Amino acid sequence: MNNSTLMIRPFRLVISILILFTILSAVLAPLIGTNKSSFLELFSSEIGQQIFFDLRLPRVVFAFLVGFSLAMIGVAFQALLQNELATPYTLGVASGGALGAVIAIKSGLVFTVFGFTNIIFFSVGGSVLTILIIYLIAKSRAGLSPITLILTGVTISLLFSSLILFVHYLADFTETYRMIRWLMGGLQVTGWYYSLVLFPFVSLTFLYLFRKAVALNIISSGDEMALSKGVDVLRLQRGVFLISSVLVGIIVAFAGPIGFIGLIIPHLIRLIVGADHRKLLITAPIFGGTFLIWCDTFSRTIISPAELPVGIITAMLGGPFFIWLLIRQKRSI
Repeated sequence: MNNSTLMIRPFRLVISILILFTILSAVLAPLIGTNKSSFLELFSSEIGQQIFFDLRLPRVVFAFLVGFSLAMIGVAFQALLQNELATPYTLGVASGGALGAVIAIKSGLVFTVFGFTNIIFFSVGGSVLTILIIYLIAKSRAGLSPITLILTGVTISLLFSSLILFVHYLADFTETYRMIRWLMGGLQVTGWYYSLVLFPFVSLTFLYLFRKAVALNIISSGDEMALSKGVDVLRLQRGVFLISSVLVGIIVAFAGPIGFIGLIIPHLIRLIVGADHRKLLITAPIFGGTFLIWCDTFSRTIISPAELPVGIITAMLGGPFFIWLLIRQKRSI
């Protein structure tokens, strides 16, 4: 019996604690900020109410949806790619979105359509282009096998990263600063618009992945095992890849590339509830959303009145965990 088995807790207890923690976080996090006003003072003035309902609460909800999505897709990709080091960004979609964003900044174009900036449109376009390239390359070779997807994704990521550096080289100081700041990730939203747009995509992706939870359990053991159990492996691979990648592209366009959520949260929750995706796809996203709420709360208050990009916080927490994971993997071999 290994250590992870010993740590498994009753699912009902875990989900109850997570839901309670999430509710408390949603209530407490919006009350924390640079404004030192008390709870009563915050709601007794019109300005205080605007700060709470137009700035802080929408940001908390948006952070939860982003964290929920990244943890959920991390779980799905680790099963799909049969690799516990996989993340939502493994297949290069984030690199495509980032390339689109830096091109938008360098181009100097400034426009807004239906509340979305030119950077969002370019970023979504870059992500969609990446999805199409990876899908066509993988399909033309040997189908959507895990090794083909990973190699294609890594290659595309390296190519787009070099193009991002090229655009950086051509940019002036102001453009470079905007590019670097965007690449750090951020959750600066005003109002509910982004959350309302994001919510349907998150919901549909969750419903699809949860319906495929049993198949993800089987495919985690390998394609041959899945085929022997009657799983339509190719159809499952295409569905999970496409719907998850589209959501990743939207997340990157809205919030930038916020790293490590999709890596560390699935592993932490797997140690607690086990490897059953019917449990993982509920608990990991909830904890991922709550975790990002507090990362963002910390990032906007730690150097107040300035604000630290939330991507820095998640990287500082995720980096050591990633190293520990590599060491743990080596010892288990």
